Amino acid sequence: MRVLALDLGSKRIGVAVSDRTGTVASPLVVLERTGSRAHDHRRITELVRNEEAELVVVGMPWSLSGRRGRAAEGARAEAQALATVVGVPVDTYDERFSTVTAERALAEMDVRGPARRKVVDKVAAAVILQGYLDSRAAGRP
Repeated sequence: MRVLALDLGSKRIGVAVSDRTGTVASPLVVLERTGSRAHDHRRITELVRNEEAELVVVGMPWSLSGRRGRAAEGARAEAQALATVVGVPVDTYDERFSTVTAERALAEMDVRGPARRKVVDKVAAAVILQGYLDSRAAGRP
């Protein structure tokens, strides 16, 4: 099963996609927010179709204590809205530390400054997706 993952931010949306076996996640693209959620969701819907995704995973920014704060409520609401337009099921996955993990990986590859800012969101989406895929393979929810 091919899966598309989203790291929803206020300015950008990081997007990653799995291989067709649903085993390996790869960064795909960073979408700049347009100011219109409907327009942004149409672009995501196009990616779902173009990538032949059968599932969308939205990263949930839980607090460190595991509680659902303001950011998580916003992500949950956006995931629910996406579910009405993308044409495939939408699931959520804990994204705590995904951006930190992505930043560290990029630093290890010596990607700096503007180059890092251009890709960190899609790398964070790949971190979210790989965690989701690994947890499914291990039989965890």
